[in-house]
Amino acid sequence: MTGSVSSGPAVLYVHFGGPDEETYRELLALLADFTPVVQALPPDAALADVRGALRYFRQDAAGLARLVRLRAAARYGTECTIGVGPNPLLARMAAHDGEPGGVREVRAEDTARFLDRKPVAALHGVGPATARTLCSYGLDSVGRLAAAPPATLQRILGASTARRLAERARGDDTSRVVPSAPARSASAEHRFGHDELDAEQRRRALLTLADELGFRMRTGRQVARGLSLTVRYADRTTTTRTRRLPEPTAHTPALTHAAYALHDALGLQRARVRAVALRAEDLTAAELAARQLSFDPREDRARRAEEAADRARVRFGAMAAYPAGAVGAIAA
Repeated sequence: MTGSVSSGPAVLYVHFGGPDEETYRELLALLADFTPVVQALPPDAALADVRGALRYFRQDAAGLARLVRLRAAARYGTECTIGVGPNPLLARMAAHDGEPGGVREVRAEDTARFLDRKPVAALHGVGPATARTLCSYGLDSVGRLAAAPPATLQRILGASTARRLAERARGDDTSRVVPSAPARSASAEHRFGHDELDAEQRRRALLTLADELGFRMRTGRQVARGLSLTVRYADRTTTTRTRRLPEPTAHTPALTHAAYALHDALGLQRARVRAVALRAEDLTAAELAARQLSFDPREDRARRAEEAADRARVRFGAMAAYPAGAVGAIAA
């Protein structure tokens, strides 16, 4: 399958609405009942190419999406939001176009009208910094971005970024749905009670999430080789960044340091943040991972204190011990 908009709708972007890891895997298996071409997008979404399933189920892509929602609700009590489009880009944007729940379809012939008045920040791949830059030049909608002269975009964004975003602004997407299983990972999310502008409050949330992930990995005798940060904004767009860790770890300070670095690199001074999520990636058994020895006695004391806190939490519950700067609740 190519990603051209010349083909009819055959791609589903399915957002499962925040399942736990076990339910997420089961929901992916449910999608695989319809098509083998399922690409996991942890922690809570997936792409599915249903072109080969249309004739078998005697449904169009939107009809299959409704079947997926029905079965997910009946089996797992999950309220899915599904976007349907001729390529992954349009399917994803259709899913994010409106309130959660339901099936939303974009057909090839409706692409220009669908994209025209969308804010440029709604275009997948445009982060807050790029959106601010484009808006400062008057390119505040996807339609205006699509109509901008290529030379102008190159001066603003550079050649490769300008070309990629111009294609997306026209609804062109040559990417494929690549079948994949979810990576071995652990994730945790914090949803703010209001649109959070305070960077210090976001850092407190990241500390809480890093501590939660570290505790879960340590008690499961696992370590992570990478860490991803996902920031969800008030306009429902998201930004995800990933960092390879210097060494496999489940140590809360190391995870927190990486989370802060990912957050600070985004430059979110004026961003209205709805939620932040951390995902520990490429998990492996702790006994199989090498760790650089440290001759710093402070490091040794920190790890012994962490082990003591873990024992207290296992015995008395999660609130028995936690970092002083953590917030009071976690939505995992």
